[in-house]
Amino acid sequence: MISKREKFFDIARSASAIALAMGVAFALILLTSKMPGEAIKSLIVTPFSTKRYVWRILERMVPLVFTGLAVCIMFSSNQFNLAGEGAFFAGGMTGASVAIYMNLPFGLHPVVAVIFAGLVGAIIMLLVSILSVKLGANMLVISLMVNYVILQFGTHINTYVIRDPQWGGNGSYLMQKSALIPPIKYTTSYGLIFAVLMIVVVGLYIYHTKWGYSVRMIGANISFAQYSGIKVDSVIISSQLIGGAIAAMGGAVEVLGFYKRFEWNALPGYGWTGVTIAILAGNNPWKVPLAAFFLAYLEVGSGLMQINADIQPEMLDIIKAIIFLFFAAKNFLAPLRQKLVVKAALSELNENKSVEAEV
Repeated sequence: MISKREKFFDIARSASAIALAMGVAFALILLTSKMPGEAIKSLIVTPFSTKRYVWRILERMVPLVFTGLAVCIMFSSNQFNLAGEGAFFAGGMTGASVAIYMNLPFGLHPVVAVIFAGLVGAIIMLLVSILSVKLGANMLVISLMVNYVILQFGTHINTYVIRDPQWGGNGSYLMQKSALIPPIKYTTSYGLIFAVLMIVVVGLYIYHTKWGYSVRMIGANISFAQYSGIKVDSVIISSQLIGGAIAAMGGAVEVLGFYKRFEWNALPGYGWTGVTIAILAGNNPWKVPLAAFFLAYLEVGSGLMQINADIQPEMLDIIKAIIFLFFAAKNFLAPLRQKLVVKAALSELNENKSVEAEV
């Protein structure tokens, strides 16, 4: 009874946060746009107006699914790790490097590139988690710092090691065609299949293995987990390694499926969006595709809003920030939750009294 009411509260809280964020976005559009009707239509309706736009939403889902799953695993152990952004960047560069310098047959080449990227992401998170768990460093601080260390190191590699001097921009040599992930439809690559498989793997890991149970127990109550005999430090480190590997694999899939050369000269931002997705999904991997689809839909809509109206795509950042703020506010809709809990408790008490009276 109580669990059903808790689920209802979670749904109501999520819907309210999204509705309030969209309401603020509409208000800002009305205040700043000379053509608010067209802007709102472009944001809400136009992304579903053609098949190409729908496939574009699915395309934008792919990196968001990977980073959302990565953050879900890392947050499930109650570790506020934000290095998924750096791992995603490093994974993209690693995948591109394998695609440039290794000669492998078609079909095997992208798989090897993604695996190498995952290893690099795991190594990054190993350093972060050891600094936090073994040396007592603040996970939030070191994970933020690591992102910019990776960016500067990656920029150096991109500028002085893999940069194509014959190309006008600051990009790498062309990746071999055998390493590129081909498109399913339009510009949406088979990376979408990778993302679906990863959802299944992570969902089964979190909810159907003893290791996933240990991660969730640590996130719920670390003291009880220690008392139960769980090796807390090892589980935390392993969960961060897995999260880093998934984020980096997402970076490789994005680069191999969407680019012909590595062109990132700044952090792409998918890791930060992954935090919002994990929060929307309640750290539940099975809900990640819904949250990723919603944010990809808004991303496509904000781009169309810039083309068809006079609103800049930064409106999407405002919406994500408001959603994040409401989810981070523990007391948001707290009176509703209290009423549901009390109502459920009274209902169970009355049922127990009825049973005792019958006996």
